[in-house]
Amino acid sequence: MTMNYSDYEIAFSRARLGKYLIASNGDSENAMILYRCNISLCQKFYPLLNVFEVVLRNAINAHYKRVFSDSDWIRHQLAPNGMLENHPHKNAVERIIRNLDDKGFYSSDKVVSSMTLGFWIHLFSRRPFALGGQSILRVFPQRDKGLGQRVIYNELKTLKTFRNRIAHHEAICFDPRGVKSSAQALANYLLLTKYARFLGYDEALLFDRLDTNPYCLLKEIDNL
Repeated sequence: MTMNYSDYEIAFSRARLGKYLIASNGDSENAMILYRCNISLCQKFYPLLNVFEVVLRNAINAHYKRVFSDSDWIRHQLAPNGMLENHPHKNAVERIIRNLDDKGFYSSDKVVSSMTLGFWIHLFSRRPFALGGQSILRVFPQRDKGLGQRVIYNELKTLKTFRNRIAHHEAICFDPRGVKSSAQALANYLLLTKYARFLGYDEALLFDRLDTNPYCLLKEIDNL
């Protein structure tokens, strides 16, 4: 028993599958293969993004604990004139802190683990970068010489956008025009491994035992 394209349309919706059918020039069999390849490609990236997000936030947290001589720096930097006073996630952070306080579960570690990737990446934007003593780039001790705050912030935002596409079950096998392409996924894979190295890790060791190499899938997508 196998699913045909009509079964796929019932399961996943005609609107969702339409872009895959167009990219496959109306070949419904290839459209189903491309759809499955996209899901498999997202599976490859999920552990990479999971590991990267954890090691990035831990590096930033360790850095600012030293800079502010404060293990609870997130809570205290929300105050007036603090680095996080105008952070776009400030209200969400304050709600998390109140909920932890109310439940009697508060700890600085729980706050750190509750922050989103967007919270951490915003710390590389111009205002927090300045208020943090222009020091946050030290979390990337192996970054390329001359690579500055603006480029790093923009590249991390690119990774966040890519991560959100995967989290929201969107396609990552198309270019911005909707044309089938492995280029976006490949570019983000290279960014992820580059920033793992910038953090001071050997990416082969950091991602050891994780099935994260996307090259065969990227080739399959290109050849469909």
